Amino acid sequence: MASRRDPVQSSVDGSRDLYDIATWDVRSPLDRVAVFVYRFLSATARFILVAVALLLLYQFIQFSSLSRVFNPVITGFTLLSVLPALALVVFVWRSDITSEPVSLLAATFALGVLFAGFAAVVNDVGSRVLTVVPIVGPIWFYYLVVGPIEETVKWLAVRLYAFRSVRFDAVIDGAVYGAVAGLGFATIENALYITNAVGMPVASNLLGAGGGITPVRAIAGPGHVIYAAFSGYYLGLAKFNPDRAGPIVVKGLLIAVFIHGTYNTLSFVPGIVAGLFDVPYFLALLGFVVVYDGFFGYFLFRKLARYRAAYRTAGNDGGRVPAGVERTEFED
Repeated sequence: MASRRDPVQSSVDGSRDLYDIATWDVRSPLDRVAVFVYRFLSATARFILVAVALLLLYQFIQFSSLSRVFNPVITGFTLLSVLPALALVVFVWRSDITSEPVSLLAATFALGVLFAGFAAVVNDVGSRVLTVVPIVGPIWFYYLVVGPIEETVKWLAVRLYAFRSVRFDAVIDGAVYGAVAGLGFATIENALYITNAVGMPVASNLLGAGGGITPVRAIAGPGHVIYAAFSGYYLGLAKFNPDRAGPIVVKGLLIAVFIHGTYNTLSFVPGIVAGLFDVPYFLALLGFVVVYDGFFGYFLFRKLARYRAAYRTAGNDGGRVPAGVERTEFED
């Protein structure tokens, strides 16, 4: 889309200086101050966001069961619970055409963990308001609160840092970083579920309740990776199509929110299947998750495969490009 021009800009041949009339560039001391203030506020906003997220995480650790995650046994259960999600992240990472730096992957994972606190607060408020409405209340809650807030914070974990790096240099990188953000979110969410289930960290609870909830959380984790990989892919698409960036980002988030909200809405299905066919609930849940995540995971796989095919068609070998010397420059 061609950039729009002011009528004054369009009516002159470039011989007239239109600075501060219809064009602008940095000339005066005040202009330089304006640029400095803008950049300072932009950077400060990011630091404030991270600081608030750290404060929320500290509060959760201090005043909730999450503090029990430092118990070695609970830590072990938490790590086990994210192995399937980690395996899916590795698959998405292997689908990339370049090698992403460990520093960006680690930072994205950490932000996925940190920003989960925002979702916890909003979800708590939303549940108090919407779930009291009979029948449709929980559905509204899943589609209007849980899906949007959780997918937004995972998207933000990518947008805040990795997106701005010059190493985010391909559309498919968005899926990789989105998947990593989803892994971070799933890790802290699983830790909360496991520590809540354990209750007081005595040996019987650690091995009984902890061992019981861990497999359930293990099969729930990959969903977060799939949802965030979709929104991340479209974030990457937006980066390289700036004229349509807004709608592209919204499309990616809508896809992630729909898949997430529908999963939560259908979460009653395993219970019905277990009752009707007299099978263990865990097996019914496993079957449901495999079918549901497999269905949307297939579409994610196809999207990544199409990108790689286009990459090869464009004259590349389709292999992974060595990382080389890691660059640290960032875009404005």
